[in-house]
Amino acid sequence: MPEKTLSIDGADPLLLFGFNDVYLRKIENAFPDARVTARGSEVHLKGDPDTLQTVERVFDEMMTLLDRNNHLTEDDVDTVLALFDTGREASPPHTRPEDFQDQRTPILSTPDGEIIKPRSENQARLVQSAAANDVLFTIGPAGTGKTYIAVALAVAALNNHEVNKIVLSRPAVEAGEELGFLPGDFYEKVAPYLRPLYDALGEMMPRDELAESLEQDRVEVVPLAYMRGRTLKSSFVILDEAQNATTSQMKMFLTRLGPHSRAIVTGDVTQTDLQDRSTSGLIQVQHILKGIDGIEFIYLEREDVARHRLVQDIIAAYEEHDE
Repeated sequence: MPEKTLSIDGADPLLLFGFNDVYLRKIENAFPDARVTARGSEVHLKGDPDTLQTVERVFDEMMTLLDRNNHLTEDDVDTVLALFDTGREASPPHTRPEDFQDQRTPILSTPDGEIIKPRSENQARLVQSAAANDVLFTIGPAGTGKTYIAVALAVAALNNHEVNKIVLSRPAVEAGEELGFLPGDFYEKVAPYLRPLYDALGEMMPRDELAESLEQDRVEVVPLAYMRGRTLKSSFVILDEAQNATTSQMKMFLTRLGPHSRAIVTGDVTQTDLQDRSTSGLIQVQHILKGIDGIEFIYLEREDVARHRLVQDIIAAYEEHDE
Protein backbone atom coordinates (compact mmCIF):
# COMPACT_ATOMS: atom_id res chain seq x y z
CA MET A 1 0.00 0.00 0.00
CA PRO A 2 1.45 3.45 -0.95
CA GLU A 3 3.03 5.51 1.80
CA LYS A 4 3.91 9.19 2.17
CA THR A 5 5.73 11.25 4.79
CA LEU A 6 4.84 14.88 5.45
CA SER A 7 7.04 17.37 7.28
CA ILE A 8 5.43 19.77 9.75
CA ASP A 9 8.62 21.68 10.56
CA GLY A 10 7.77 25.08 12.02
CA ALA A 11 4.38 23.99 13.40
CA ASP A 12 3.75 23.10 17.04
CA PRO A 13 2.51 19.46 16.98
CA LEU A 14 0.30 20.07 20.03
CA LEU A 15 -1.47 22.94 18.28
CA LEU A 16 -1.64 21.18 14.91
CA PHE A 17 -2.87 17.81 16.17
CA GLY A 18 -4.95 19.07 19.10
CA PHE A 19 -4.98 17.97 22.73
CA ASN A 20 -4.67 14.17 22.85
CA ASP A 21 -4.44 14.24 19.03
CA VAL A 22 -8.15 15.07 18.72
CA TYR A 23 -7.65 16.84 15.37
CA LEU A 24 -5.63 13.92 14.08
CA ARG A 25 -8.48 11.57 14.95
CA LYS A 26 -10.91 13.81 13.07
CA ILE A 27 -8.79 13.48 9.94
CA GLU A 28 -8.60 9.70 10.32
CA ASN A 29 -12.38 9.49 10.72
CA ALA A 30 -12.90 11.67 7.64
CA PHE A 31 -10.59 9.46 5.54
CA PRO A 32 -11.10 5.86 6.71
CA ASP A 33 -9.11 4.56 3.72
CA ALA A 34 -5.95 6.26 4.99
CA ARG A 35 -3.79 5.53 8.01
CA VAL A 36 -2.37 8.65 9.66
CA THR A 37 0.50 8.41 12.18
CA ALA A 38 2.30 11.38 13.80
CA ARG A 39 5.94 11.05 14.81
CA GLY A 40 7.66 14.18 16.05
CA SER A 41 7.82 16.69 13.20
CA GLU A 42 6.59 14.19 10.61
CA VAL A 43 3.25 12.69 9.64
CA HIS A 44 3.25 9.26 8.01
CA LEU A 45 0.41 8.40 5.65
CA LYS A 46 -0.55 5.05 4.17
CA GLY A 47 -3.43 4.37 1.78
CA ASP A 48 -4.84 5.03 -1.67
CA PRO A 49 -2.69 7.54 -3.63
CA ASP A 50 -5.60 9.91 -4.37
CA THR A 51 -6.68 9.83 -0.72
CA LEU A 52 -3.13 10.52 0.46
CA GLN A 53 -2.92 13.54 -1.83
CA THR A 54 -6.15 14.91 -0.37
CA VAL A 55 -5.00 14.30 3.21
CA GLU A 56 -1.79 16.14 2.41
CA ARG A 57 -3.87 19.11 1.19
CA VAL A 58 -5.83 19.02 4.47
CA PHE A 59 -2.61 19.24 6.49
CA ASP A 60 -1.31 22.05 4.26
CA GLU A 61 -4.50 24.03 4.85
CA MET A 62 -4.39 23.41 8.59
CA MET A 63 -0.77 24.54 8.77
CA THR A 64 -1.66 27.68 6.82
CA LEU A 65 -4.45 28.47 9.30
CA LEU A 66 -2.17 27.75 12.25
CA ASP A 67 0.55 30.02 10.85
CA ARG A 68 -2.01 32.77 10.23
CA ASN A 69 -3.91 32.62 13.53
CA ASN A 70 -1.34 31.02 15.89
CA HIS A 71 -3.98 28.51 16.97
CA LEU A 72 -6.49 25.99 15.63
CA THR A 73 -10.00 25.20 16.81
CA GLU A 74 -12.27 22.25 16.17
CA ASP A 75 -14.36 24.51 13.97
CA ASP A 76 -11.25 25.30 11.91
CA VAL A 77 -10.56 21.60 11.37
CA ASP A 78 -14.21 20.87 10.54
CA THR A 79 -14.19 23.72 8.02
CA VAL A 80 -11.03 22.43 6.34
CA LEU A 81 -12.48 18.92 6.16
CA ALA A 82 -15.68 20.34 4.66
CA LEU A 83 -13.62 21.96 1.91
CA PHE A 84 -12.37 18.50 0.95
CA ASP A 85 -15.73 16.77 1.31
CA THR A 86 -15.93 13.34 -0.42
CA GLY A 87 -12.17 13.41 -0.95
CA ARG A 88 -12.19 15.95 -3.79
CA GLU A 89 -9.83 18.90 -3.74
CA ALA A 90 -11.71 22.13 -3.25
CA SER A 91 -9.44 24.39 -5.25
CA PRO A 92 -11.21 25.21 -8.55
CA PRO A 93 -8.14 25.87 -10.74
CA HIS A 94 -6.73 22.36 -10.14
CA THR A 95 -10.01 20.46 -10.20
CA ARG A 96 -11.34 18.70 -13.24
CA PRO A 97 -14.46 20.41 -14.66
CA GLU A 98 -16.58 17.29 -14.26
CA ASP A 99 -16.00 17.42 -10.49
CA PHE A 100 -18.16 20.54 -10.34
CA GLN A 101 -21.29 18.74 -11.54
CA ASP A 102 -22.18 18.69 -7.85
CA GLN A 103 -22.94 22.35 -7.20
CA ARG A 104 -22.31 21.88 -3.48
CA THR A 105 -18.56 21.66 -4.06
CA PRO A 106 -17.03 24.37 -1.83
CA ILE A 107 -14.83 27.13 -3.19
CA LEU A 108 -13.48 28.82 -0.07
CA SER A 109 -13.85 29.05 3.69
CA THR A 110 -14.20 32.60 5.04
CA PRO A 111 -12.56 33.84 8.27
CA ASP A 112 -16.01 33.59 9.89
CA GLY A 113 -16.24 29.90 9.01
CA GLU A 114 -18.75 30.33 6.19
CA ILE A 115 -18.34 27.92 3.28
CA ILE A 116 -18.64 29.73 -0.06
CA LYS A 117 -20.06 27.45 -2.72
CA PRO A 118 -22.33 27.67 -5.78
CA ARG A 119 -26.01 27.98 -4.93
CA SER A 120 -27.49 27.27 -8.34
CA GLU A 121 -26.79 25.20 -11.42
CA ASN A 122 -25.57 28.23 -13.37
CA GLN A 123 -23.26 29.28 -10.56
CA ALA A 124 -21.85 25.74 -10.54
CA ARG A 125 -21.26 26.08 -14.29
CA LEU A 126 -19.46 29.36 -13.60
CA VAL A 127 -17.05 27.64 -11.21
CA GLN A 128 -16.63 24.72 -13.60
CA SER A 129 -15.84 27.04 -16.50
CA ALA A 130 -13.33 29.01 -14.43
CA ALA A 131 -11.45 25.76 -13.89
CA ALA A 132 -11.35 24.98 -17.60
CA ASN A 133 -10.76 28.39 -19.23
CA ASP A 134 -8.21 31.17 -18.78
CA VAL A 135 -10.71 33.90 -19.71
CA LEU A 136 -14.31 33.76 -18.51
CA PHE A 137 -17.13 36.23 -19.09
CA THR A 138 -19.96 36.08 -16.57
CA ILE A 139 -23.03 38.05 -17.61
CA GLY A 140 -26.23 38.40 -15.62
CA PRO A 141 -28.44 40.66 -13.50
CA ALA A 142 -27.65 42.11 -10.10
CA GLY A 143 -27.50 39.74 -7.16
CA THR A 144 -26.60 36.59 -9.09
CA GLY A 145 -23.22 36.22 -7.39
CA LYS A 146 -21.04 37.19 -10.37
CA THR A 147 -18.53 39.30 -8.45
CA TYR A 148 -18.75 37.36 -5.19
CA ILE A 149 -17.91 33.99 -6.74
CA ALA A 150 -15.21 35.51 -8.96
CA VAL A 151 -13.47 37.05 -5.93
CA ALA A 152 -13.82 33.78 -4.00
CA LEU A 153 -12.13 31.91 -6.87
CA ALA A 154 -9.34 34.49 -6.93
CA VAL A 155 -8.73 34.31 -3.16
CA ALA A 156 -8.73 30.50 -3.30
CA ALA A 157 -6.14 30.60 -6.10
CA LEU A 158 -3.95 33.01 -4.11
CA ASN A 159 -4.25 30.93 -0.94
CA ASN A 160 -3.26 27.81 -2.85
CA HIS A 161 -0.21 29.57 -4.40
CA GLU A 162 -1.59 29.07 -7.91
CA VAL A 163 -1.15 32.77 -8.63
CA ASN A 164 1.07 35.39 -7.04
CA LYS A 165 -1.37 38.26 -7.18
CA ILE A 166 -5.02 39.28 -7.37
CA VAL A 167 -5.95 42.35 -9.42
CA LEU A 168 -9.51 43.66 -9.16
CA SER A 169 -10.62 46.42 -11.50
CA ARG A 170 -13.70 48.47 -12.31
CA PRO A 171 -14.49 51.38 -14.59
CA ALA A 172 -13.90 53.98 -11.88
CA VAL A 173 -16.51 56.47 -13.03
CA GLU A 174 -19.46 55.59 -15.19
CA ALA A 175 -19.30 56.62 -18.84
CA GLY A 176 -15.63 57.38 -19.18
CA GLU A 177 -13.76 57.50 -15.87
CA GLU A 178 -13.49 61.30 -15.75
CA LEU A 179 -12.01 61.70 -12.27
CA GLY A 180 -10.76 65.27 -12.46
CA PHE A 181 -13.95 67.03 -11.44
CA LEU A 182 -14.37 64.96 -8.25
CA PRO A 183 -13.12 66.42 -4.93
CA GLY A 184 -10.28 64.85 -2.95
CA ASP A 185 -7.09 62.99 -3.79
CA PHE A 186 -6.85 59.97 -6.08
CA TYR A 187 -7.97 57.40 -3.49
CA GLU A 188 -10.87 59.56 -2.31
CA LYS A 189 -12.02 59.97 -5.91
CA VAL A 190 -12.09 56.27 -6.76
CA ALA A 191 -13.01 54.77 -3.38
CA PRO A 192 -16.82 54.83 -3.89
CA TYR A 193 -16.53 52.93 -7.17
CA LEU A 194 -14.16 50.29 -5.82
CA ARG A 195 -15.85 49.82 -2.44
CA PRO A 196 -17.83 46.70 -3.46
CA LEU A 197 -14.60 44.93 -4.38
CA TYR A 198 -13.02 45.79 -1.02
CA ASP A 199 -16.20 44.56 0.69
CA ALA A 200 -16.01 41.19 -1.07
CA LEU A 201 -12.33 40.82 -0.17
CA GLY A 202 -13.06 41.79 3.41
CA GLU A 203 -15.51 38.91 3.75
CA MET A 204 -13.06 36.34 2.40
CA MET A 205 -9.72 37.31 3.96
CA PRO A 206 -8.81 38.10 7.58
CA ARG A 207 -8.51 41.84 8.06
CA ASP A 208 -4.81 41.78 8.96
CA GLU A 209 -3.98 39.49 6.04
CA LEU A 210 -5.92 41.68 3.61
CA ALA A 211 -4.17 44.83 4.86
CA GLU A 212 -0.78 43.13 4.52
CA SER A 213 -1.64 41.80 1.04
CA LEU A 214 -2.69 45.26 -0.13
CA GLU A 215 0.46 46.82 1.34
CA GLN A 216 2.74 44.20 -0.25
CA ASP A 217 0.90 44.37 -3.58
CA ARG A 218 -0.32 40.76 -3.52
CA VAL A 219 -3.83 42.19 -3.83
CA GLU A 220 -4.51 45.28 -5.91
CA VAL A 221 -7.77 47.14 -6.46
CA VAL A 222 -7.40 49.59 -9.32
CA PRO A 223 -9.57 51.67 -11.67
CA LEU A 224 -9.70 50.29 -15.20
CA ALA A 225 -8.08 53.42 -16.66
CA TYR A 226 -4.90 52.72 -14.68
CA MET A 227 -4.44 49.23 -16.18
CA ARG A 228 -3.14 50.65 -19.47
CA GLY A 229 0.43 49.70 -20.40
CA ARG A 230 0.80 46.93 -17.81
CA THR A 231 1.54 43.21 -18.17
CA LEU A 232 0.14 41.04 -15.39
CA LYS A 233 2.04 37.80 -14.81
CA SER A 234 0.83 34.93 -12.64
CA SER A 235 -2.22 36.96 -11.66
CA PHE A 236 -5.91 36.37 -11.17
CA VAL A 237 -7.51 39.43 -12.77
CA ILE A 238 -11.15 40.45 -12.42
CA LEU A 239 -12.94 43.20 -14.33
CA ASP A 240 -16.21 44.02 -12.59
CA GLU A 241 -19.11 46.16 -13.91
CA ALA A 242 -17.70 45.56 -17.38
CA GLN A 243 -20.85 46.84 -19.08
CA ASN A 244 -19.45 50.32 -18.38
CA ALA A 245 -16.20 49.63 -20.25
CA THR A 246 -15.98 50.76 -23.85
CA THR A 247 -14.80 48.42 -26.60
CA SER A 248 -11.30 49.93 -26.57
CA GLN A 249 -11.12 49.62 -22.77
CA MET A 250 -12.24 45.99 -22.94
CA LYS A 251 -9.52 45.23 -25.50
CA MET A 252 -6.97 47.05 -23.35
CA PHE A 253 -7.95 45.03 -20.28
CA LEU A 254 -7.88 41.64 -22.00
CA THR A 255 -4.47 42.30 -23.53
CA ARG A 256 -2.92 42.94 -20.08
CA LEU A 257 -2.78 39.19 -19.39
CA GLY A 258 0.71 37.77 -19.06
CA PRO A 259 2.00 34.22 -18.60
CA HIS A 260 0.19 32.01 -16.07
CA SER A 261 -2.62 34.55 -15.61
CA ARG A 262 -6.37 34.16 -15.89
CA ALA A 263 -9.24 36.62 -16.01
CA ILE A 264 -12.91 36.80 -15.13
CA VAL A 265 -15.03 39.61 -16.57
CA THR A 266 -18.40 40.27 -14.94
CA GLY A 267 -21.24 42.59 -15.83
CA ASP A 268 -24.92 43.20 -16.49
CA VAL A 269 -25.60 44.32 -20.06
CA THR A 270 -28.99 45.72 -19.03
CA GLN A 271 -27.45 48.28 -16.67
CA THR A 272 -24.79 50.05 -18.71
CA ASP A 273 -24.22 53.71 -17.83
CA LEU A 274 -22.70 54.55 -21.20
CA GLN A 275 -24.72 57.08 -23.18
CA ASP A 276 -24.66 54.83 -26.23
CA ARG A 277 -25.41 51.27 -25.12
CA SER A 278 -24.00 49.86 -28.35
CA THR A 279 -20.50 51.08 -27.39
CA SER A 280 -20.38 48.80 -24.34
CA GLY A 281 -17.35 46.52 -24.59
CA LEU A 282 -19.22 43.76 -22.78
CA ILE A 283 -21.98 43.74 -25.38
CA GLN A 284 -19.61 43.75 -28.34
CA VAL A 285 -17.11 41.24 -26.94
CA GLN A 286 -19.75 38.50 -27.00
CA HIS A 287 -19.59 38.61 -30.80
CA ILE A 288 -15.90 39.43 -31.20
CA LEU A 289 -14.47 36.61 -29.08
CA LYS A 290 -17.15 33.98 -29.60
CA GLY A 291 -15.74 30.53 -30.36
CA ILE A 292 -12.14 31.12 -29.25
CA ASP A 293 -10.70 28.14 -27.38
CA GLY A 294 -9.93 29.01 -23.74
CA ILE A 295 -12.58 31.76 -23.61
CA GLU A 296 -16.10 31.03 -22.41
CA PHE A 297 -19.27 32.98 -21.71
CA ILE A 298 -21.55 32.05 -18.80
CA TYR A 299 -24.99 33.62 -18.49
CA LEU A 300 -26.76 33.92 -15.15
CA GLU A 301 -30.50 34.49 -14.86
CA ARG A 302 -32.77 36.04 -12.26
CA GLU A 303 -33.34 32.50 -10.90
CA ASP A 304 -29.70 32.61 -9.74
CA VAL A 305 -30.26 35.69 -7.53
CA ALA A 306 -28.98 35.04 -4.00
CA ARG A 307 -30.02 38.35 -2.39
CA HIS A 308 -33.31 39.35 -0.78
CA ARG A 309 -36.30 37.30 -1.98
CA LEU A 310 -37.81 40.39 -3.65
CA VAL A 311 -34.81 40.98 -5.93
CA GLN A 312 -35.93 38.27 -8.37
CA ASP A 313 -39.38 39.88 -8.57
CA ILE A 314 -37.87 43.34 -9.05
CA ILE A 315 -35.67 42.11 -11.92
CA ALA A 316 -38.64 40.34 -13.53
CA ALA A 317 -40.79 43.48 -13.27
CA TYR A 318 -38.12 45.63 -14.96
CA GLU A 319 -37.66 43.03 -17.71
CA GLU A 320 -41.40 43.10 -18.41
CA HIS A 321 -41.37 46.90 -18.41
CA ASP A 322 -38.46 47.04 -20.86
CA GLU A 323 -40.19 44.58 -23.18
